[in-house]
Amino acid sequence: MNDSNNSEIIDLTFKSIIDALPCYIMIQDQEFNILFANQTFKNDFGDDVINKHCHSVLKGSNHQCSICPVRNTFKDKKVHIVEESIHLSDGSDIEMIAFSAPLFDAVGNVKACIKLLVNVGRIKDSHRELVTLGQSIALLSHDIKNILEGLQGGAYVVEEGIKDKDAKLSLQGWEIVKKNITEITRITQNILYSAKERKPSLQLVKPAVVARQAGQLFTEKASSMGIQLLLELNPKVPSLKIDPTGISRMLGNLIWNSLQACEKDAKKRKFSVFVRVDFYDNYHYLFEVEDNAQGMDKDTQGNLFKEFFSSKGDSGTGLGLMVVDRIVKNHNGKIEVLSKKGQGSLFRVIFRLPDKKMILE
Repeated sequence: MNDSNNSEIIDLTFKSIIDALPCYIMIQDQEFNILFANQTFKNDFGDDVINKHCHSVLKGSNHQCSICPVRNTFKDKKVHIVEESIHLSDGSDIEMIAFSAPLFDAVGNVKACIKLLVNVGRIKDSHRELVTLGQSIALLSHDIKNILEGLQGGAYVVEEGIKDKDAKLSLQGWEIVKKNITEITRITQNILYSAKERKPSLQLVKPAVVARQAGQLFTEKASSMGIQLLLELNPKVPSLKIDPTGISRMLGNLIWNSLQACEKDAKKRKFSVFVRVDFYDNYHYLFEVEDNAQGMDKDTQGNLFKEFFSSKGDSGTGLGLMVVDRIVKNHNGKIEVLSKKGQGSLFRVIFRLPDKKMILE
């Protein structure tokens, strides 16, 4: 075999390796035109990317990126590393680590730049899940200890009532036990939901049915707290593909939030919490939970959905609204918060209807 054949085999081998690498590889000129792209890149962005601007292919933008490792490499002839988010053709965004390195000509000038993009989104998601789980356990250990002590105290009262044949005392103890079982169940479910990314398990159900079931879980609790829980559910909202478990968890956390806000407000005598399902407009439907408690200031509203933020001091973990935010995002919805100090709060979750014609029938 001659040297020419060897050279061709080596070229083919290198091309196969580059094409097979599970990362994006490009070569760009000073105008950020793509001169070369490996097959992995073309598989996700198409075969017609050559001679297109990098920022138009990766970001769908006509403007250069404000932070660009390739531009920096052309300036100082050094390797640069940055984090950036890119848009795939299916509309999804992924987080990448971008490396740029110079390709020199014979006299040492940067003729082109090679850019390599590695997907770190999955790694960061896994890391985030572990961090969240660790923070959850650390943050909630004190609350769980108090709940367990409450269970022990309630069980003791029940036993004393049985021993003394005092039904009233036993009932008081059982109420303590039930309250603490509800609390530890709610906290545990929120930990499990917040610690792992979940895909919605879609089923064809009526939103009003899910909201009614979620509201009924709190009817007795609201009554014991002296709060009126009212369901205003439009039955004309059609059956839709939603995750009933996730939506129920979302509504449960919002309802419990409102009940606690009412309980905390000592300035009013009568409290009400409304749970609603209705059309938002011709293209969207909504879930709402509204209370007439003390409301929130602007700073509190701005921090509501940050991890572990709570306006309840030591009695709150912040997990509830964090879970709400995750469920809404998983359903491609959005959440609005309307609140005014002294008047109450309204949480409105808006989802898109799959077909405008559905509400015109």
